[in-house]
Amino acid sequence: MKTRSMAALTAILVAAPLIAVVPGPQAAAQSRPGRPARSAESTLVGGIDLDTVTIPELQTRMDRGSLSSVRLTLAYLRRIKVVDPKINAVLRTSPTALAQAAASDIRHRLGRTRGPLDGIPVLLKDNVNTRDMPTTAGSLALAGKSPATDAELVAKLRAGGAVILGKANLSEWANFRAAKPTSGWSAVGGQTRNPYVLDRNPCGSSAGSAAALAASLAQVAIGTETDGSIVCPAGMNAVVGLKPSLGVVSQSGVVPISAEQDTAGPMARNVIDTALTLSVLGGGNPAPGLTEAAARPGALRGKRIGLWRLPVLGAEVDALMTRTAERLRAAGAEVVEVDLPYQDRLAALEFPALLSEFHRDIDAYLATRKGPRDLAGLIEFNRAHPQERTCFAGQELFEQALAAPPTTDPEYRAMRAELADLSRRSIDEVMTEHGLDAIASPANPPAWTTDCGRGDNDVIPSSTPAAVAGYPSLSVPAGFVGELPVGLLLMAGNHQDADLLSLGAAVEHRLDGRRAPRYLPTVPTG
Repeated sequence: MKTRSMAALTAILVAAPLIAVVPGPQAAAQSRPGRPARSAESTLVGGIDLDTVTIPELQTRMDRGSLSSVRLTLAYLRRIKVVDPKINAVLRTSPTALAQAAASDIRHRLGRTRGPLDGIPVLLKDNVNTRDMPTTAGSLALAGKSPATDAELVAKLRAGGAVILGKANLSEWANFRAAKPTSGWSAVGGQTRNPYVLDRNPCGSSAGSAAALAASLAQVAIGTETDGSIVCPAGMNAVVGLKPSLGVVSQSGVVPISAEQDTAGPMARNVIDTALTLSVLGGGNPAPGLTEAAARPGALRGKRIGLWRLPVLGAEVDALMTRTAERLRAAGAEVVEVDLPYQDRLAALEFPALLSEFHRDIDAYLATRKGPRDLAGLIEFNRAHPQERTCFAGQELFEQALAAPPTTDPEYRAMRAELADLSRRSIDEVMTEHGLDAIASPANPPAWTTDCGRGDNDVIPSSTPAAVAGYPSLSVPAGFVGELPVGLLLMAGNHQDADLLSLGAAVEHRLDGRRAPRYLPTVPTG
């Protein structure tokens, strides 16, 4: 196709849905008597419900011509405009999103689609480099000029035809700045709110990604995790989040904390979309038949799941875990109670190791960007800019990392070696002893009230074993404590991501633990 005709067709595809789906005054006046006007917050578009539709269903409609990527992208852009002011999850939308969607529609018409994400709108956490939008990690120090190149995972999304919809807010520097941070706050984006109860916290540094998905502002999103920052926000916002095995998804072009633990990962409202996104990010099997297999009677029969209760998360969460175990047993799974060893030692070693790794890795990243060139320069920037202290003033972790031993230090090397050994053994030994397919635990407590003065009120040990080991973990909605979501965290052995997703799909189908948010202003504490 000639360049000129391609451009003309792109323009037509972009403009036509604007005419077709934006209601004018006459249409509003002609509403049928007695029929309530369609809410501007409605998740319905073109006969589908964005809150529940899956990528395979969207692709079927786009292949048939009953839905276009442009119309889908417009629907999400409209929801961002109308709904996001309530939750403040999206920092910016891409000025090229509709053009990307139009190009996908052309590929669908020509039968030249690039895979499961072609035409699917994706939000990126704003610590993932994009050449056409700023990448800030939530800090004013990186605001302004965009990075020179895309992160490798973004290049894979673009090559797969995904529509890069925009950037999601995050906890500034992925929650690795202050000793008592407030999750979901950044100097660039302000505070992200939990869509279920607006004065409650969204948890973890991938807060904007999870909250945006809960509010149906994108089909899928990308989060990142060092320890808990995908799986806790997923649980606390009733969505699905996968922390892949270390190395499955490239970290090139992602603002780091630690190369020994960092990974980006897919988040969505269901497991199948999560699995399909992983197939593009990391290559491999795009999980054919996952939905059908999960829904098949007996999908959980014979599966052995170890339940790590963690009563420290409260009696109501523990009661939900009891009900969850009963439902899984009723579906044929064998659920045995387990306790993971070595957790106190992991907790003692992880933080000092991360300090040394952060100093090394953030210096290397900052050297590629305009602004402060190293951690020392970043500390001085924060001291000189009061806007960086409008929620919490501290940068104790920065200062401790600056003084931490280098990663060439023998004491540091011994710490990281012991961490790797004990974290892997904590999972491997329990799974072998009990013949388990996975270990399950609560992903999060009920969301705490957001309070800049107090900081986070979180004690969430469930993410640490898989995070430190580099093993996969998957959070799926388990249910609610009152109005507040709680996720079930599933973890398995190294590079068992595909098996974990298959099990997670069956668990998701059985628990049916998600419902759409109601954007309540508050609920009684306790």
